[in-house]
Amino acid sequence: MDWQTPEDSSPSAFITDANVRELVGKPPASGAWREGDPVGDRLFSQIGDLELERGGVLPNVRIAYETFGTLDAARDNAILIDHALTGDSHVLGLPSPGHPTAGWWGDVVGPGRAIDTDRWFVVVPNMLGGCQGTTGPASYAPDGVEWGARFPYLTIRDQVNAQIAFADKLGIDRWAAVIGGSMGGMHSLEWAVTAPERVARLAVLASPAITTADQIAKNSVQIEAIRTDPAFHDGAYYEAPDGEGPHRGLALARRIALMDYRASHELNTRFDRTWQSSRSPLGEGGRYAVESYLDFHGNKFTRRFDANSYVTLATAMSSHDIGRDRGGVETALGRLTMPTLVLAIDTDRLFPVEDQERIARGAPGNIDGDAPYLVHSEFGHDAFLIEHEIVGAQLRRLLEH
Repeated sequence: MDWQTPEDSSPSAFITDANVRELVGKPPASGAWREGDPVGDRLFSQIGDLELERGGVLPNVRIAYETFGTLDAARDNAILIDHALTGDSHVLGLPSPGHPTAGWWGDVVGPGRAIDTDRWFVVVPNMLGGCQGTTGPASYAPDGVEWGARFPYLTIRDQVNAQIAFADKLGIDRWAAVIGGSMGGMHSLEWAVTAPERVARLAVLASPAITTADQIAKNSVQIEAIRTDPAFHDGAYYEAPDGEGPHRGLALARRIALMDYRASHELNTRFDRTWQSSRSPLGEGGRYAVESYLDFHGNKFTRRFDANSYVTLATAMSSHDIGRDRGGVETALGRLTMPTLVLAIDTDRLFPVEDQERIARGAPGNIDGDAPYLVHSEFGHDAFLIEHEIVGAQLRRLLEH
């Protein structure tokens, strides 16, 4: 697999010597997009100061985003796509200066695709707190130094409120659809509950209405993996030379996450107990192939992501609760009267089917009655990124409503 292909969007595969050679050289202290880096296809919008849900103000917020297609004269053909935890605005396109990975949903978005950019104007922002151009921990604070661990605590609502201000800047009063998967599904849900009058259609893919204790626990372990890396230095590592940043902790967090992103059946079928090389892992210093798979993708990840951003975003995920201060989850779900697609994956270990069943039962606009559309896939949680034909067909169905 080419390191420039997002691993989330591809089935698992054995790691070859050629793959390993692609990661020669020391990883940077941060894989964030930084001022002075090639802009690529990014656009930027200054939305001003943002009041935060838990108090305080984040000043001078900037949203990095990409657009695909053309906004029509009535301004009613705009679709918002919210990316997952480690995604970015580059939903479509080849790797290029400024974009180390290919578009992560290029088989779903584009001319003639399910989200047809000949018809729809697609907007994909990098989420607040991210590391690919939007204001986040790797951005400069007012004192001229990176925010680092000083970056304020964010909730999912804060991130959506930033997107609402961004939509105002674009002059889009109502989205033809808001679509999100995984953490992006948290955002799409929050959009529809916060501002239902601005969401004509809604798609929630492999995402819950509330983050459970089990999911919070998994987030906490990944966060601690980063914070306990001696090179993390309490988040002040941006001046560290290549190879001396918190890449070990960030890679470990990614490896932990990957085990939930993929189904056990896929990993067992793909790798079984195969050795990575002729050297035995049974006391002879060799490795199992699945270990090499996790290591490679963990190490690759450190070249395109930022440790502080990972902590900020994983913490925001744990805040997710659409019923908070709204009378509970079911009351909040009652606001979803717009046509709504709720998609679940039968092998999802991260956000299992019962999470989507709760949304489906509570959303009056659910296009499948009181049940989610169930995808049968060997790929686990990441199936919403991999099963292009199945997911694309359901998005087409939603957009016909």
